[in-house]
Amino acid sequence: MAANHVKRAFKYRFYPSDAQAAELSRTFGCVRKVYNLALAARTEAWARQVRVNYNATSAMLTAWKKTEELAFLNDVSSVPLQQTLRHLQSAFANFFGKRARYPRFKSRKKSRKSAEYTTSGFRFRDGQLTLAKMAEPLDIVWSRPLPEGAEPSTVTVSQDAAGRWFVSMLCEDPAVKPLPSTDAAVGVDVGLDHLLTLSTGEKIANPRHERRDRTRLAKAQRKLSRKARGDGANRAKARRKVARIHARIADRRRDVLHKLTTRLVREN
Repeated sequence: MAANHVKRAFKYRFYPSDAQAAELSRTFGCVRKVYNLALAARTEAWARQVRVNYNATSAMLTAWKKTEELAFLNDVSSVPLQQTLRHLQSAFANFFGKRARYPRFKSRKKSRKSAEYTTSGFRFRDGQLTLAKMAEPLDIVWSRPLPEGAEPSTVTVSQDAAGRWFVSMLCEDPAVKPLPSTDAAVGVDVGLDHLLTLSTGEKIANPRHERRDRTRLAKAQRKLSRKARGDGANRAKARRKVARIHARIADRRRDVLHKLTTRLVREN
């Protein structure tokens, strides 16, 4: 019997064509709409002390698609719409299990733009990924290879606030092996002057670029606040600049923390 391999997400940037970007933006909007409709239906039922499950919301989705008002839901792949209902089911399971707050509605401006596809919603062949409803494969920047012979089980497409597009593929990775055990242990204290202080006496400084990035962010935020609310194009441009700086800070911080936590786990 084959050993159970660990599943890992491999995330890449990609550059959609205008048609693909329009299709994905439509899909994100439909995913958000279906999630909010199902949450409203479940909340209304909850007020009547009736529990609605995934199967019930799936039946509702079929009915919504037949109405004139929501016929546009038929224009996108049904797979991400079903997946968002599954995510809502998980959110309610976590709420009932007292592991999370009551699910919240997704807003157009603040919620993450994403859509999840299972195997029936994409084709992965010869190193090319083609999503449902699309004629051409995605133009992906393969910054690192997938494991040999890997077949993605789910694919998540997202767009961040800075307008960058990402695709994340969940694959089995036979290369992931347990680390050798060690008797070493270390205490970690999070500080203000330093990022971390270890019980060994080692002090890990905040990244050098942190202060520079923060200064740049403050300057961009001041410029944005000076833009008049009615000045649509310039305000949107300034908002994108703030989002790009935020994204760079988050990327750099994630990279530093990932390298640091990997080191601490390997050594202790």
